[in-house]
Amino acid sequence: MLYLNADSINTAGLNWEQLTTVIRQAVTVLHDGNYSQPIKPYLRYGNAKNRIIAMPAYIGGEYPWAGIKWIASFPDNIHQHKLRANSVTILNEHDSGIPLCVINTSAISAIRTAAVSGLLVEEYLQTKTGNEKLNVGINGFGPIGIMHLKMITAILGERIGKIYLYDIKSLQIDAVPEEIRDKVVIGNTWEEGYEKADIFITCTVSAAPYIDKVPVKGSLQLNVSLRDYKAEMKDHMDVVIVDDWDEVCRENTDIENMHKVKGLRKSDTLSIADIVCKQALKDTKESDTIMFNPMGMAIFDIAVGGYYYREALNKQIGFNMPD
Repeated sequence: MLYLNADSINTAGLNWEQLTTVIRQAVTVLHDGNYSQPIKPYLRYGNAKNRIIAMPAYIGGEYPWAGIKWIASFPDNIHQHKLRANSVTILNEHDSGIPLCVINTSAISAIRTAAVSGLLVEEYLQTKTGNEKLNVGINGFGPIGIMHLKMITAILGERIGKIYLYDIKSLQIDAVPEEIRDKVVIGNTWEEGYEKADIFITCTVSAAPYIDKVPVKGSLQLNVSLRDYKAEMKDHMDVVIVDDWDEVCRENTDIENMHKVKGLRKSDTLSIADIVCKQALKDTKESDTIMFNPMGMAIFDIAVGGYYYREALNKQIGFNMPD
């Protein structure tokens, strides 16, 4: 069995073109129905905000895998200088069930999350007829926010205007890669970036929604942390996208609150498969504001884990564990 840790993943590297392709291929498999993904259970005890989530899945296609991600999210860890999220992913050979790889790092979750966002950014860019520069806002600059900064700078490249960063903890410019510092503005409030961003990304651990202002028209709202937008914000979103309605319309997410308070229904939303496989954004107007709400699909974690397993074999990375 191959064992990969955070250093192994760092050595394999981040190729965002390949990673978004992995997610795109997984969405195609999702659309074709060649997958299995039970609703993920939440294990809770003690403080109700803490949870450990089991995410089992099978994904077919060119690179079939079965597996599970076991991820703990303890928001108050950040006050103890510990990671909020910690996870282990196990990959099983699809036709025998034999465990072939253990990936012991939450980096896989952050990479998967940013790669899914990156796929939506690629689809969003297809709705734009010009090559104008785009401003980006990232609210929350922990591991997920940092990974999204890496992703967005790679995908947008020369199309980046300004990048507005904000975190409730003080941010210093030396936390930003030197090559893009001239494009970065460290904000004093989340509103500074939100009010200017063509692409706004929430990467917080917020327990309650707070965003209550009209977004930039024609913007992409990547609601990664899922508990940031007040229910009334539904009225300002022309297109609402989810990865999976049954997964995301629960656990006090913004989608569940919009469903309860504003009557948002599954039929009012588009799925990520609609976007990728049915080109559902092709008829949107450039002034339409698009909101993406990803609960996180286990098939994407398994697909990304499988990608790193192949990279590890090709580059001879990782550690062989005895049975």
